[in-house]
Amino acid sequence: MLGGPLYQLFRRSHLSGDTLELLIRRVIVIPLIAWLPLLLLAALGNAGRLSFLHDVEVHVRFLIALPILTGAELLVHLRLRPMVHRFVERRIVRAGDMARFDKAIDSALSLRNSVTAEVVLLILVYTVGLWIWGGRVAIVDSSWYALPGGRWHLTPAGYWYVFVSLPIVQFVLLRWYWRFFIWYRFLWQVSRINLHLVSTHPDRCAGLAFLGKSAYAFGPILFAQGALLAGVVASRVLYRGESLTSFKLQIAGFIVFFVLAIFGPLVMFSSRMMAAKRKGLAYYGQLAQDYVDDFEGKWVTPDPPPADDLLGSGDIQSLADLANSYSVVSSMRGVPFGLDDMIRLAAVTAAPFLPLLFTVFSPEELFMRIVGYLF
Repeated sequence: MLGGPLYQLFRRSHLSGDTLELLIRRVIVIPLIAWLPLLLLAALGNAGRLSFLHDVEVHVRFLIALPILTGAELLVHLRLRPMVHRFVERRIVRAGDMARFDKAIDSALSLRNSVTAEVVLLILVYTVGLWIWGGRVAIVDSSWYALPGGRWHLTPAGYWYVFVSLPIVQFVLLRWYWRFFIWYRFLWQVSRINLHLVSTHPDRCAGLAFLGKSAYAFGPILFAQGALLAGVVASRVLYRGESLTSFKLQIAGFIVFFVLAIFGPLVMFSSRMMAAKRKGLAYYGQLAQDYVDDFEGKWVTPDPPPADDLLGSGDIQSLADLANSYSVVSSMRGVPFGLDDMIRLAAVTAAPFLPLLFTVFSPEELFMRIVGYLF
């Protein structure tokens, strides 16, 4: 995360240090640029049917999602940077392949520092972003940001909202998607290397389970994404009279989509992992066959030894160890993550929707339902 034009802008404006220090300052200043002028300008104008203070979607977007997206940079930096070193520290990338590994890192850094990339993102915000906003349902009732008569019949607060506040959130989101692309492109390049994968590794992923755990670093971004959608749904439910249950398919699809978007690219390691598993099954299968033949010839046929000779025998312990190793290889997964990883990230994505349940159930009824599900 220590690069790119926006990062350099933060450094020059004293919103960040060389290693993303001054986090609290960024988390406060950036959302205030988006939200505070709206409060002041809306207070000077006519609120209409929907006042600024009652616009849940706006407050969730600028006071919850935007601070989280801003603060997540430091967390992602601290969590993902060690993941890159583990490929080397755990000898998954062999010494002979270090040149290719370093080339993948250099390529990722080049994309991260690209001025062109962030300029394109900015252009997208002020072209596609404005086009999408302009394509919304026509405004019928006056509100704090717009008046009837057309989508661009904006109040002073509305102009700041459409041309400053919304683009800030959109640019930050697009920049995160660009970072996702860089990370997964780097992993794809690494997956093309002849990695040293050990099928008997106890993580059941040939030593790559740390990649699945790295997805937790993206938890705050998914929580912020969930909060953005939860804000939209809350506005529809509270002010348009729509039912929360009418959004259940959209919410479920949203959660599934983003969880798959995070874990799906890790499937690129599956071919290497399955090759390691097949090799391990073949090797340990042959080793097990040779060992049990010798074990049977020594202890079972033709003359079984006395029981006290067999007790405490190292052969028995070796057979048990071999069986454990073969069991580990047999149970090895074909992807570097598990169902528990997906469930945890899905729970983080779904968390912002939980307060919306109070629009359907009373606190007492909701509590009893939760207790009923748990017990």
